[in-house]
Amino acid sequence: MATGGVLDAFAAEAQSLAAAMAREPAAVFGAPSPCPPWTVGELFWHVANAADRVGRMLAEPEPEPEPEPEPEAEAEAGAAGRGRGDERLVSAAGYYQPDRRFSAATNADRIASAQRGAAGLDPAGLRAAFDRAWRSTLAAAAVAPPGRRVRTRHGDLMLLTDFLRTRVLELAVHGLDLAAGVGREPWLTGAAAGVVEELILAGQGRAAAVLAQQLGWDRAVLIAKATGRSPLTAAERRAVEASGLRWLALG
Repeated sequence: MATGGVLDAFAAEAQSLAAAMAREPAAVFGAPSPCPPWTVGELFWHVANAADRVGRMLAEPEPEPEPEPEPEAEAEAGAAGRGRGDERLVSAAGYYQPDRRFSAATNADRIASAQRGAAGLDPAGLRAAFDRAWRSTLAAAAVAPPGRRVRTRHGDLMLLTDFLRTRVLELAVHGLDLAAGVGREPWLTGAAAGVVEELILAGQGRAAAVLAQQLGWDRAVLIAKATGRSPLTAAERRAVEASGLRWLALG
């Protein structure tokens, strides 16, 4: 199975998000979200789809690393910047490398996919889709063997546990977006915040904690600032630069 702490964080954050959205009136699902051009409902569907990817991956046979290419092919691949050699595993941070996955074409497809998925679904249908997604992922990951590998839709070979870290981040940061979209205080859980901080701060947690205390940020604000959900003021930017803190650029 995946590392227990990551799976527990996924479950906790999914339950928190589901409970929060269950309390919202139907009207807010058609309101603009902080992720234009999506509505709140379309963003919610995008989160459900992101959560569902693990279950779909684990329904497939475990992928094998791509074979080492022949010297001629390796030279061609290297010239194109795509050589894999023995195909090293991609880390959770490496998943967010700024390549084609954040291109204009990929973003347009991501937007359209959520719009299509949410079309025709009422709030009850959207809630049910999210519930099915996170529960199926939790059930599949809980029985996956140690060291299980998956291949992402971008072609990355990853450990399941590392890919689950990206799913916790998706739940957490888009949970912040949804909270802003419905006008509620963030429902971010401590378990998910810990996973996200470890991922985006790359071992700088102590420095980040000192900075957050200086600036009066709680964990939700720190993550919102670090992921661009909330812009830095001039004073905050100076404090971040003075601290030497660097966080993961998501694309």
